[in-house]
Amino acid sequence: MTTSRAELGGTLYDIAVLGGGPAGLSAAVAAATQGSRTVLIEAGARPGGQYWRHRDGDDGALHHGWGQFRRLQRKSAAHHLLDHRFGHSIWHVERTAEGFVTHTTCDDVPRTLRSRTVIVATGAYDRQLPFPGWTIPGVFTAGAVQALLKGQGVLAGKRIAVAGTGPFLLPVAAGLAEGGATVVGVFEAGRPTAFGRHPIATLRNLPKLAEGAGYLSTLLKHRIPYRTRTTVVVAHGTDTVTGATVARLDDQWRMVPGSAREIDCDTVAVGYGFTPQTEIPLQLGCEMARDADGSLVARVDSRQRSTADGVYLAGEVCGVGGAQLAVTEGELAGLHASYTTHGSSVDRRRLTLLLRRRAAQRSFAAAMHQAYPVRDGWQSWLDEGTTVCRCEEVTAGTIREAVGDLGATDPRAVKLYARPGMGLCQGRVCGYATTCLVARANDRQPTADDLRGMAARPVAQPLTLGALAAGDDDNSS
Repeated sequence: MTTSRAELGGTLYDIAVLGGGPAGLSAAVAAATQGSRTVLIEAGARPGGQYWRHRDGDDGALHHGWGQFRRLQRKSAAHHLLDHRFGHSIWHVERTAEGFVTHTTCDDVPRTLRSRTVIVATGAYDRQLPFPGWTIPGVFTAGAVQALLKGQGVLAGKRIAVAGTGPFLLPVAAGLAEGGATVVGVFEAGRPTAFGRHPIATLRNLPKLAEGAGYLSTLLKHRIPYRTRTTVVVAHGTDTVTGATVARLDDQWRMVPGSAREIDCDTVAVGYGFTPQTEIPLQLGCEMARDADGSLVARVDSRQRSTADGVYLAGEVCGVGGAQLAVTEGELAGLHASYTTHGSSVDRRRLTLLLRRRAAQRSFAAAMHQAYPVRDGWQSWLDEGTTVCRCEEVTAGTIREAVGDLGATDPRAVKLYARPGMGLCQGRVCGYATTCLVARANDRQPTADDLRGMAARPVAQPLTLGALAAGDDDNSS
């Protein structure tokens, strides 16, 4: 028996998929195809998330895997069991006797959606490391620069320096160059040749090598310098960026004496990996762990089940690994959640293929984390007056004083003493850096508990007090 889209309004869904990026879109299509009444909830105005952020009429020239996205989008739009809630920001999920209630806001109006099961596919955002001058207008995260280009067709600047670590720097620089910007250089803090230590993982993911080669070819075409063991350590300017200082780094990311030099640029795009959005898994009581890249992630089993009953996870929330891995995990989560909730049969051959694919993709992700580690030496770039928490204007010196003078032993205590993470972003920007600074000041490495202390939030996304006080319109679009 099938259910029409009109009949879905106001009902208890079998599955709510939280996030419309690669993992969420894949999960929603898989669940609906298996016969589960599914709702896909996405903060953006259209599907795709951050990875496939696009404009109306986009030809996909700036996107990798565009054909795959279009196929998923068509299946999603056509399926009668799949309801879509775009423009809905999820701020809280709670467990009830019948399953789960997902609280959202749409146009500042509160909404709730009820489901028996949830699949959390909330993705990740740019990890930021502070450095002198990083709060000057014209310093962007690498993801923000790419989002402007993909989503609005806007270049963040004319002369752009791309810096940080990880393979994500390559598509950002290539996209900017193809879009008409002058990329003055890609400054990679790590040493990508470290991938050579993981030949099996690399050979199992040859399309990734081809993708990287394509970006490098674009850099060569535009004569963009690519410097390893080098990064931006200072941004210059007052009202806007007027230049930057780059320096060579040693194995621990300390600046090599005498290597600093100034470059001419009006924009700096920096990216040091990604931070998974774990607010919802934390709200639902999922067991967490510190991943190889230093991120807080949620644990899952072979079926993408979390340690909390009825909660499945897919994509970056259970470990940063890229869009293709997210698509694979999303499909696995959708199939298994549908089987558990709706009793639908599962194609065993398809499951075997997906499990093999996930194993290969996860091995590549692990190799990537080992090849592009964030070393503690970045803290030596900071002077005592360098801002760490932009919202509350808390400096590196203040954070260190909270440890040395006030005896704070963990980030939560420093947050209470000195207020980093107490502003509008609630630690999304400064949480990782604060955690690292506190751990280093206590002569240890960050732990999962440290990261949890900065990431746990009863409100996952900002909302107004008016929306909170207004109540909600149950299952309303």
